[in-house]
Amino acid sequence: MPDTPTPATMHKNPGHVAAAGSAVHAPSAASAATDAGKPTGERGRTALAVGVVEKIAGMAAREVNGIHALGSGLARTFGAMRDRVPGGKSGVGRGIKAEVGEKQTAIDIALVVEYGVVIPELARQVRENIIDAVERMTGLEVVEVNIAVNDVHLPDEPDVEEEEEETVVAGQRPKLK
Repeated sequence: MPDTPTPATMHKNPGHVAAAGSAVHAPSAASAATDAGKPTGERGRTALAVGVVEKIAGMAAREVNGIHALGSGLARTFGAMRDRVPGGKSGVGRGIKAEVGEKQTAIDIALVVEYGVVIPELARQVRENIIDAVERMTGLEVVEVNIAVNDVHLPDEPDVEEEEEETVVAGQRPKLK
């Protein structure tokens, strides 16, 4: 069986001729010369999944005081149920939607804020925290962070998660009302 050239051997020996029937394209002398001048950290691409950016943004948003929860009421309800399923997806990115390109990203976030916070100030802090964290950790430019405040949590209101914990006790069926 003939040896199949690796990218490293092709780079060292650009005149390598492939065996019959195999399609191997050797880099041109011009591209080999430009690659040789690049630092090793710039050779190749790094692809980030959308979920990575969403989780980073979710963690950054949760660091800001005055946020009660992320996501709309329905998303939080389904997310709380999904969190209880073994092997279920983490809720860190719940309420966040990101679009990720090669060099830029845009983020939409839905919030439930605590009663009494100044919403424009909170939105500014959330936006700054998300932009700082995402740009620092991913190297992507954050072109926009759109914030939707979907609800205000009042001090005497129970959480969606608290309501579900009351109905589901230690694997028992919920009581009918």
